[in-house]
Amino acid sequence: MAPTSETSRSAQISRVPYLPGLDGLRALAVVAVIVYHANPAWLPGGYLGVEVFFVISGYLITLLLVAESERTGAIGLRDFWVRRARRLLPALFTMLVLLIFWTAFFERDALGKLRGDVVAGVLYGSNWFQIWSGAGYTAVNDFAPLRHLWSLAVEEQFYLLWPLVMLVVLRRGHDRLPRVAMWFTGVAAAIALAMAVLMPTSRIGQDCVATPGAYWEIAGRCVSRVDALYLSTPTRAIGLLLGAALALVWRPYALLRGPMKHKGPMLDPVAIIGLGIVGLLAWKVHIVHLVGEDGLHADPWLFRGGLFLVGVGSLMVIAAVAHKKAFAGRVLGNPVFRVVGERSYGLYLFHWPVFQALRHETGIALKVHEFVAAMIVTIAITEFSYRYIELPIRERRLRESMGALLRGGPGALRRRGSFGVIVSASVLLPVFAGVSLMTADLKQNEVQSSLNEAEGSVTDVLGNLTSTTTPSAGTQPSGSIAPVTTTAPPRYDVFAIGDSVMKGAAPSLADLGIVVDAQQDRQARMGAEIFQQLEDLGVTIDVAVVHLGTNGPVSQETFDFLMEATSEIPKVIVLTLTANRDWTAANNAKIRALPETHPNVIVLDWQLVSELCTGECFTADRIHLDRDGMRFYAAEIWKAMGRELPSDW
Repeated sequence: MAPTSETSRSAQISRVPYLPGLDGLRALAVVAVIVYHANPAWLPGGYLGVEVFFVISGYLITLLLVAESERTGAIGLRDFWVRRARRLLPALFTMLVLLIFWTAFFERDALGKLRGDVVAGVLYGSNWFQIWSGAGYTAVNDFAPLRHLWSLAVEEQFYLLWPLVMLVVLRRGHDRLPRVAMWFTGVAAAIALAMAVLMPTSRIGQDCVATPGAYWEIAGRCVSRVDALYLSTPTRAIGLLLGAALALVWRPYALLRGPMKHKGPMLDPVAIIGLGIVGLLAWKVHIVHLVGEDGLHADPWLFRGGLFLVGVGSLMVIAAVAHKKAFAGRVLGNPVFRVVGERSYGLYLFHWPVFQALRHETGIALKVHEFVAAMIVTIAITEFSYRYIELPIRERRLRESMGALLRGGPGALRRRGSFGVIVSASVLLPVFAGVSLMTADLKQNEVQSSLNEAEGSVTDVLGNLTSTTTPSAGTQPSGSIAPVTTTAPPRYDVFAIGDSVMKGAAPSLADLGIVVDAQQDRQARMGAEIFQQLEDLGVTIDVAVVHLGTNGPVSQETFDFLMEATSEIPKVIVLTLTANRDWTAANNAKIRALPETHPNVIVLDWQLVSELCTGECFTADRIHLDRDGMRFYAAEIWKAMGRELPSDW
């Protein structure tokens, strides 16, 4: 046999085989993401499956580009981008059309707000749109069925730019690839270090006024630091770069021709360790989490190296499954995992809109039976899309499929009727979706709308008191800015303090003459401190109403502090909570026990009483109040004081 030429040997080594183990890894990643999206309590770090996807993409795309360069001496940019478009766009457009159609009929008020998300999704700029609009991954209360497209935007931006990067790299010679791999790894590590430095360390509130340390001000706009670090393409390039670095030094066919040829089994423990790293982080790491009673904070385990560790763990698994003689590839490439992995794109694309259609807004955890029902629908849509839209277009069989429908013979008339239905639907549905989307009014979600409407009914009591005080010259030490009250401290008949639940009902409370000081994201400790400061200022209150604890756990120490600060108030009405949160039961137990040691406290068990409300009482999250719920809420508080409602109520 004639000796093989250097060129053909290089082309043989560079071939990219099908690696079923990678589909298995995709399956694990997409399942983790889906479970997290259904209920974060089930798998707090399941979102890290997206980082696994990034590593796989970086590895495979770089392998393909290197292989094409060695095989043909060039990279066909146009062909590469067309292949990516055939792979990604059909399912995306199908999902968008179906979603707009659904929203137009069942979530009409959200259609106008969906417009920006659709445009950003089509342009693959969802991550930047979400950063700029403040609609990041952790935002709640919106019907946001396209929030998951941020990761597809990152990948598509990578697909657009990476061939150009590799074109430059490969022109400098293939012998430099190991050194380039080190550079890619170094850049990924530098990005991880930058994230650790830029991570916000203070409390994360709803706006930059209350928590400036959690935001950057860019062009007069407050941008969440967590959103920017989690969603932006540069910061999420860690996994893509690590995958690309591995591809330059770890090519499947090359492994079978070098010193690693018979060492595949040695990689199996490496894969187990890698899966263990990713699994442990998925079990423990959050994006943001509650730190005691101080509210939400960015999780340092994620932003200080967590994403880099996930990338390293993913590389360990990929290194094993890329070796034909490693057992890990056969385990992860089992038929079940392989089928799920092949459909992972569709599962990721369709599951989130289905979940949102079921729960109507973000931030609501699905129950087990709801999750099962949603997955049945998701799998059905995914399979239909995969078989009849994605594969025919990807494999260029669409024309053949249409031709088969139109051919003569038995059943030709019925097939032509089917063809007519398909063509009509494929034309009319997008037209209807486009017109509906473009003509829809822009509206806020129902929670935000009610909070905006309530702004005129809430009072910043401490702010008002300090603004009506002036320093008295001659009575303050030089340089002192402590105010001296020049008017008598006020007396309040009924003063109420609470969080966003109370704020939504503020207009109804104000109609009864109640002074309301309520804010979004208020923690119980903050409310207790306000009562303490009012007492220090000599403010007199006849009846106090307290509805706090929705936004986090409340310690017994904080309740004791609250009771001490309100001990001189004759009557204190404290409401229990309805929120479906991990801390609700413990907070409610402490609230119900307050009258045992504090005789001035009356507990209004809102968790139980709210079930008696009829009409439109709650928004979709079953926490915030709708129109009838606001009136009912105010009436129950008024009755808990032992007072009769006005005759015209």
